[in-house]
Amino acid sequence: MKAIRYTLCLLVGVLTFSCEKVIDVDLNTAPPRLVVEASINWVKNTSGNVQLIRLSTTTGYFSQEIPAVTDAIVTVTNSSGVVFDFFQIDTPGLYICGNFMPTLNETYTLTIIYQGQTYISTEKLLATPEVTRIEQRDNAGILGDATEVKFFFNDIPNETNFYFLGIIDPYKVIPEYGILEDRFFQNNEMFGLYFSEDFVPGDTITFTMSGVSQQYYNYMTILLAQAGTTSAGPFSTPTSTVRGNIVNQTNFNNFALGFFRLGETEVKEYVIQ
Repeated sequence: MKAIRYTLCLLVGVLTFSCEKVIDVDLNTAPPRLVVEASINWVKNTSGNVQLIRLSTTTGYFSQEIPAVTDAIVTVTNSSGVVFDFFQIDTPGLYICGNFMPTLNETYTLTIIYQGQTYISTEKLLATPEVTRIEQRDNAGILGDATEVKFFFNDIPNETNFYFLGIIDPYKVIPEYGILEDRFFQNNEMFGLYFSEDFVPGDTITFTMSGVSQQYYNYMTILLAQAGTTSAGPFSTPTSTVRGNIVNQTNFNNFALGFFRLGETEVKEYVIQ
């Protein structure tokens, strides 16, 4: 019996290695498009005068580097005509403004001039509620082996609101993001929920929340769905290109990717008990 088992194991090993084959896929690469990361976050209890915008371009599927845009002209203008210049700094593709003046419900226009083309987007800086309390529950999750944390806040009254939520988890490389609307909770208490099986007492997590427009809510709904786990692998239907609110005024078809948004931002840290 042992000889048969060894023979079977050897046969399986040979079949496994014999099936390996490197396949080179020749993919067509589309012309590069401008990619704009323009989130103006006015953190509560700060002046909000320092703001950053990152510019890059799309590249080939197998490329190891993201091309940075270093020769653009970037400005943000408020409804009174005050212009805030964003200047390229030492980090390629990163533009900084040191005198931005955030004002709630003010309308701002982003203008980017790049390679002879002008891109424009207009959004309003929206208010954000404060976190009123935080609750922790142990033995959460389906198997009861997770720690659950809820960040409670009161919905801004008498208006339709949309919120962009984030969690900085010490065990994850990038933050976790989510979106929330007040359709069924208008004028009531709401909460952002996060849980993990990895938390131990003493860990610190950071909760962020920003008020956003319905257009941004719809945009992120699609992006988060595409970034989820519903893909069927390499043979699934390709995801569609999600267009944001940045419009090319010179050539409409050469649109940019990304979104320009502004919001007051609540940041709350919590230490796991």
